[in-house]
Amino acid sequence: MEAYIAAHPEKEMLALHSCCGPCSSYVLECLTRHFDVTLYYYNPNIHPKEEYEHRLSEQKRLCAALGVAFVECPYDPETYFDAVRGLEQEKEGGKRCSVCFDLRLRYTAQKAKEAGIVLFTTTLTVSPHKNAEEINRIGNGIAEEYGIRWLPCDFKKKEGYKRSIELSREYGLYRQDYCGCVFSDWHEIAASE
Repeated sequence: MEAYIAAHPEKEMLALHSCCGPCSSYVLECLTRHFDVTLYYYNPNIHPKEEYEHRLSEQKRLCAALGVAFVECPYDPETYFDAVRGLEQEKEGGKRCSVCFDLRLRYTAQKAKEAGIVLFTTTLTVSPHKNAEEINRIGNGIAEEYGIRWLPCDFKKKEGYKRSIELSREYGLYRQDYCGCVFSDWHEIAASE
C-alpha cells in the first residue's frame, strides 16, 4: 500500500469493502489520510439476520462518527449459500472462505465501477484469521476483470489488528466472536465440545 500511495500522491476515491465496524476502525484511520473513502457494507455471509443487523448498525455508527461515506448493500444470504454450496464442511480459511471473499469483493468492485470509483480494497486483511495473500490474489483478479485497480494491503501488519481493538474500545463498538457465517459458528461450537 505504501508504494501505491507514494506513486499516487493525489487523494483518490477508494471503495472499501468492510466486514464490520471493529475491523474497519483501524483501516479507516489509515486510509482516510490518503484517500476519499466510500465504505461498502456487503456481507451476505453473516448469520443470523439479527447478527447482521447488529454489525450493520455498528458500522453505520462508526462511519457517521468518522464522516465516511457509507453504502448499505442488500442483505441476500441466499446468494452466499448458493455460492458456497458443497463447501459447508470446509475448515475455516479453506475454499469456502475464498469463495466468500470473491463474492463480497466482486460485488464491491461492480458497485465501485458503477459509481465511477476505480480503486478498491477491503478491511478483511486486518484479521489475524484471514490470509492476506489469498485476499490480495482474489482482489487483483477481480480488478483485472472489471478494469479497475486493487489496492494491495495487509492491514494486520504494523500492529493494525491491535489498533483496531483499541479503536473499538474507544468507540464502544460491539466485537463479535466469529467471522459471521453460520458454518464458522458451527465449527467453533464443535471445537469447544
